[in-house]
Amino acid sequence: MQTPEQSQLGQHSAYADQYDASLLFPLPRSPKRIELGLQDGAAPFFGADLWTAYELSWLNERGKPQVALAHLTVPCETPHLIESKSLKLYLNSFNGTRFASLDAVRARIRADLSEAAWRGSGQAGGVGVRLIEPGHFDAQQVRELDGLLLDRLDLDCTHYTPAPELLAANHDEAPVTETLVSHLLKSNCLVTGQPDWGSVQIAYSGAQIDQAGLLQYLVSFRNHNEFHEQCVERIFMDVWTRCRPLKLSVYARYTRRGGLDINPFRTSHPQPLPANVRTARQ
Repeated sequence: MQTPEQSQLGQHSAYADQYDASLLFPLPRSPKRIELGLQDGAAPFFGADLWTAYELSWLNERGKPQVALAHLTVPCETPHLIESKSLKLYLNSFNGTRFASLDAVRARIRADLSEAAWRGSGQAGGVGVRLIEPGHFDAQQVRELDGLLLDRLDLDCTHYTPAPELLAANHDEAPVTETLVSHLLKSNCLVTGQPDWGSVQIAYSGAQIDQAGLLQYLVSFRNHNEFHEQCVERIFMDVWTRCRPLKLSVYARYTRRGGLDINPFRTSHPQPLPANVRTARQ
């Protein structure tokens, strides 16, 4: 089993400019899910990790450089997540490689990411890949997450490692349906300790969640070392078990690093994935 410490994170890396799928470094999701009490792949959520790659380039058949944005969708059911630096190195390996068409690039990325994400599972599955050409760059939107802003609350924050005991819900009153948002989510890379900044949206139906406690809980990730996907699953499971909502979804959009942003979405009930629209900080 590959571990984060074996990846290229925090290490000096030579940048290959010729296509090399072996640069992809899949990491198993199971160890962190076991930490959350999820055994044998059983999880009370669906969803996906929505990536945006801003630094994608290759050569056409005449050697002229081409550029595009890539929107990648990795289902959370995959047994592996893909370590972000390895994805950056992989995409950079296209820089000096000739492809016949945009469709050929898309097909190559889809095949390689699908193999890495499902590696060793004995299952066939796909990863979504959508490439956006420069002629459509101006259609890309910037929009903030919808919801009531928790950051308006004036309160004391004293916990900077995850403190699920701060979460509470009022089960004595009628259930509510609401969407809450905070821009104060910060965690750190599991390997390098570098800061990861994000906004998070929590939508739920059920007993009303104490907003002050929820905001203090989100702030408590400030010194926590975990990958983006793992933080969102931890938030989901803590709210799910502590507040016991009838329905729950957690969506975080993290600022980019190395030309990539990662935006995990987890939901208790089937629903369409959110549009991969970046926020102002991304």
